[in-house]
Order: sequence, then C-alpha cells, then structure tokens
Amino acid sequence: MALPLTAAHRRYIVIAVTTVLIVSYFMSASKNKPSPSLGNMIPQISPPPHKANTTLVILARNTDLSGVISSVEQLEAKFNRKFSYPWVFLNDEPFSTDFKRRVSVLTNANVSFGLIPREHWVQPDWIDEGRAQEGRNKLVRHGVIYGSSVSYRNMCRFNSGFFFRHELLTPYKWYWRVEPDVRYYCDLDYDPFVFMKDHTKVYGFTISMPGKFSSLMVNDAHSVWSNFEIADMDFWRSEAYTKFFEHLDNTGGFYYERWGDAPVHSIAAALFTRKDQIHFFKDIGYKHAEFAHCPQGKQWREGHCSCDPNDNFDFAQNSCLRHLMRLDD
Repeated sequence: MALPLTAAHRRYIVIAVTTVLIVSYFMSASKNKPSPSLGNMIPQISPPPHKANTTLVILARNTDLSGVISSVEQLEAKFNRKFSYPWVFLNDEPFSTDFKRRVSVLTNANVSFGLIPREHWVQPDWIDEGRAQEGRNKLVRHGVIYGSSVSYRNMCRFNSGFFFRHELLTPYKWYWRVEPDVRYYCDLDYDPFVFMKDHTKVYGFTISMPGKFSSLMVNDAHSVWSNFEIADMDFWRSEAYTKFFEHLDNTGGFYYERWGDAPVHSIAAALFTRKDQIHFFKDIGYKHAEFAHCPQGKQWREGHCSCDPNDNFDFAQNSCLRHLMRLDD
C-alpha cells in the first residue's frame, strides 16, 4: 500500500529530478568540447581538408640511425604531425630491425623501408675503372670532399636518375627530400605540397651555391643544394629529363669526375622549366653541415624559428641566391 506524498516529499522529488537533468545536460555538453591542453599534453589535430600525393623520403644507412632520428623528430614536430604524410626510407642494404623499430615509433604516419636495386646503385661494369681511379686520385690531390669515395658517387648517380623510379616512390607525385643530421628551425603551418601544386611549381629549394660541372659547361653554375628538395617527381620522370640523365650517365662523368646530383637537378630545372616554376622556400629554416638558411623578419617571428637570423648563408660570398632570387621574383 503506497503512502501518501506530503508537500515536503513532492518538493524533494522535484529538486532531485531537476538536479539530475542539470547534471546530465552539462555532462552531455562537455563531451562536445575539446579537452584543455594541460602540461605537456599534446592536443589532437584535425586532418587538413585536402592533401597532395606526397611522401617524405630519406636515403640512409643503418649507421645513420641517430642522425635519422634527429631529422625525423624535428620534421614531425615542425610540420608533419599536423599533416601525416608517409615516410619512405631507402638503403642499398637491408635496414636492421632496430633501425625500423626506432624510426617507426617517431611518427603516426605510414612508414615504408625499401632496398635499392643493385643496378641502380653500384658502379656500372662499363665504367673504365682505371680512368675512374685516376679521377679519384686527382680529386684527392686537390682536396675535394669525398674525392676518393665510390659510394658517394653511387649516391649522386642514384639521386640524379633512379630514386624516383623505386617501387615505393612510384605511387607518389611529390616528395620532400630529408637528410640525416639536418636541422629544421621553424614551424610550418601550411602545406608546401599543396602550395606547389596550386601554383604550378615544379622545384623548391632553400640553399644555393656554385656547382662544378667542368666538362659540360662553364666551370661555375648556379646550383641549388639538393639535400633539401620539395619537388614534383613527374618532372624527373619526364621524357626530357630521362634523355638528359641518360646522356650524362653514358659519359661516365658521375664516376670519372664525381658529378653531384645538385648541379644535375639545377641544370635540368634551368633547361626544362619556366622560371616561375622554381620556388625559394624562404620561410623554411634549414641547416645542413655548416650551411644554414634562417628566415628573416616577420617570417622568423611567425615561424617561431629557433635559428639565429645572423646565421644565414643566403647572402654569403659563395651563395648563389642573389642570382636565383630573380627566378622567384
């Protein structure tokens, strides 16, 4: 038998129901709000509305692990954590389990590890080794860096004519070339690949310097420094560039004279692109060895750049930027 409700009971029930409804409302509303970032917590980042068909690519050896970790950590923090572009790592020997484990944990993006085909890497059989050895000895006598190194020549030839043909890179159109032991100084909040695509750019750089190519043209050519590249691989895959590279390769100059991929890429860009298709990324802070590009003024402040604005190779005596700036302007 139910007891009759007094006025006090009814009042308590109304208060309880109202309290439950208020609490439920605020609990529901809180689920739709982003949680505050506290301490070292990292807020979740929404993916960008559209992206380019792009990969970040590193050519490295197992012994380069510490330098690779440093470069990947920086580029993830400054750029790729917001965009999640995939990484491709290439090596002329199989990557070790430890290398793959320690690199893969640095990013939430897809990571692939590839082996370079032997025919794309080693010195071809038709190269006259006697002549090649004579060329190496000559460069050593002149104190040229990597003058005696065959593996360096293999790398330059591979980067000039073969990296974009690797099976892990053929699905992609755009790439950002990343080197071990480099520095990235500034936050990059926009997508440089979408910028390149939307503005019909082909090749982007940050540092330039003279490049030697004595047997083919004048002794000093204005050359981009290809250890930083953001570029369109379809340009390298084009008929014009393919024939250009094959001609260079058939002369044997990669082994007889130690031609670098930087002047090869620079000359090809000068020959086969319009000047408005080359872009100077003056807002990307970057350093390789002792050579650095540090953004200036407003771009330095807005990029929260950690580099010293005075540590800047742009207008050094050996920089070609004052000549190449005319391309971007």
